[in-house]
Amino acid sequence: MERTRIYFASDVHLGLDIKDPKAREARFVDFLRAIPASETAALYLLGDIWDFWYEYRDVVPKGYVRVFAALQSLMDAGVEVFFCAGNHDIWCYSYFEELGMKKIEQPYAFTFAGKNFVVGHGDGLGPGLHGYKLMNGIFKNRICQVLFSMLHPWFAFRFGNNWSSHNRLARGDKYHFKGPGEPLYEFACEYAKSHKVDYFVFGHIHSQIDLTLPGGERLMIMDSWIDGCSYLYFAGTTTCFGSSQNME
Repeated sequence: MERTRIYFASDVHLGLDIKDPKAREARFVDFLRAIPASETAALYLLGDIWDFWYEYRDVVPKGYVRVFAALQSLMDAGVEVFFCAGNHDIWCYSYFEELGMKKIEQPYAFTFAGKNFVVGHGDGLGPGLHGYKLMNGIFKNRICQVLFSMLHPWFAFRFGNNWSSHNRLARGDKYHFKGPGEPLYEFACEYAKSHKVDYFVFGHIHSQIDLTLPGGERLMIMDSWIDGCSYLYFAGTTTCFGSSQNME
């Protein structure tokens, strides 16, 4: 059977202790298990799948066995799984690749079924955001990572989870996407001036957005999984937002 589908998901925030984290993980596992593997070419996980992830050389966060089992089942069935780190699971190094996933960096461009996609988590793209970009640079700095790795995992994971618990999502704040003038919108418009793009697909802002840019490209942004099941899929010639009711 020809594989005519690709799926996108982001901002599941596994491990974030608000609402019902066990139910959220169960929804995500159900989503993974419901993907029609024989018809699907790839799954793109676009960041913040985990609310906090940090790998030591020999230690990774415990749990999520059913998540990894569902991902492994997809890969065993021939579905490629791509992972783009977000600002919460930025410290993934080689473990996901050892499991068979393929790590990508944003903005990541590819072509599928004649359509051109540009995907990523969406954080830090576009003009401005100087404070955020500085913080992100510190997080990615190899010296800072080595120093953090010197902390005992018991302390490091508690520090990271405590930091995550004070983020905007944990506070319940809702981001209001401003459209034109939004850094991510401006990034997409500028990128499209020199590249042929049909779809931009991102996460990060925890709001469902579907806009047509001035050049005709579609900018599609997925919501978080805190209150539901948020994903995108491309089938045939159409990219659509999905829900738990239309996984068939």
